[in-house]
Amino acid sequence: MSQLVLLRHGQSEWNAQNRFTGFVDVGLTELGREEARKGGRALAGTRFDRAFSSTLKRAIETTEIALAESGSNEHLREGEGWKITCHDDLRERDYGDLAGLNKAETAEKFGEEQVHIWRRSYDVAPPGGESLKDVVERVRRYYEAEIAPCLARGETILVGAHGNSLRALLVALGCHSPEEIPQVEIPTGVPMVFEVSDGKPSKSYRFLRD
Repeated sequence: MSQLVLLRHGQSEWNAQNRFTGFVDVGLTELGREEARKGGRALAGTRFDRAFSSTLKRAIETTEIALAESGSNEHLREGEGWKITCHDDLRERDYGDLAGLNKAETAEKFGEEQVHIWRRSYDVAPPGGESLKDVVERVRRYYEAEIAPCLARGETILVGAHGNSLRALLVALGCHSPEEIPQVEIPTGVPMVFEVSDGKPSKSYRFLRD
């Protein structure tokens, strides 16, 4: 039986500063790297056939660290780096005009209720940005075109991405409804494991902790 493993990137520089990040390409903090290392150690013994990531460096670095720490994936090394398929469709939600703003200061300016709607509603987008529903559509498209065929071949897959793109994938996989997903919290650097049978991931998942 193969597996699908989802991994949210470790703490980023703007996570630490409590800023809306979205498409902005910020790096990991040292804590974020340690979270990725712990995630990789939790995956010890798991041999991946393919690894996917968004095109943002915090997700790519997390995926690279996890592959290195797992100790089971040297076959995915490519020169000095790693063989990882990266695509824009796996990026974090676009926060538009909110990108770079401090979340607490934004709540003071626009009101906590409005900011909560922008952050957690399913189909309301922040100014100039995407709703979670928008993210579901692009993530679903990429999953069905690129990742699902790998699972159908019996491959074990790692996907390194972001809080909202992984929430979107959980909706696309039928694990959570649009009504449930805003309340789902995905921890940073903790692998989410799905068992795959006949090419289809289970509707339930488990967290692996080092």
